[in-house]
Amino acid sequence: MTTLLETDAVLKRGLGELAMADPVMAKLAASGITPQLRKRPPGFEGLAWIVIGQQVSTASATAIWTRLRQILEPPTPGVFLRLSDEDLRTAGLSAGKVRTLRAVAAEVIDGRLPLDELHNHSADEAHDLLTRVKGIGPWTADVYLLFCLGHPDAFPSGDLAVQEAARLAYGLEQRPDAKTLTALAENWRPWRGVAAKMLWAYYRTIKSREGAPV
Repeated sequence: MTTLLETDAVLKRGLGELAMADPVMAKLAASGITPQLRKRPPGFEGLAWIVIGQQVSTASATAIWTRLRQILEPPTPGVFLRLSDEDLRTAGLSAGKVRTLRAVAAEVIDGRLPLDELHNHSADEAHDLLTRVKGIGPWTADVYLLFCLGHPDAFPSGDLAVQEAARLAYGLEQRPDAKTLTALAENWRPWRGVAAKMLWAYYRTIKSREGAPV
């Protein structure tokens, strides 16, 4: 079973091993860059929150989730499938997000998407299981694995902030695309998730110095 990122002790262990494997990560740590756990609930509730938050502001996502939770009690796949499209639209979900979450709910109920057992899989295997569901892309899968499940090796290589942070930290001429960043991240296994958190923390630090919103 994978050791999940559920405590500061595990995060500290991952940071220590990254620092030994990668001088740039060691330099970031020495400069005071400190990532946080920032976990959300696992299971259907956590995945639904991530889907709802796609391509909208945090404030909008929070408002939609608050309205949805008023009718989604408990927040389970079965209850979600019993809600009408009109109820979900009234809560603020787009047609695309309704389709995605209905697909997720059906896959969980049928046993094809074992959300409760993904921690027993490698990050790559769990990623593949999630992205087989129509509407769940690579970024959504990796963010769920990292922030809801706490998988230490999940790596959202398509995240623009992670890409930009890597460009700055490693002195690259241009922002690496997902394929390039995935290759770079091989040196961080089995702590790619901790490396992603480190890069997010570095990105926030740089932007705060620039006075830009983060």
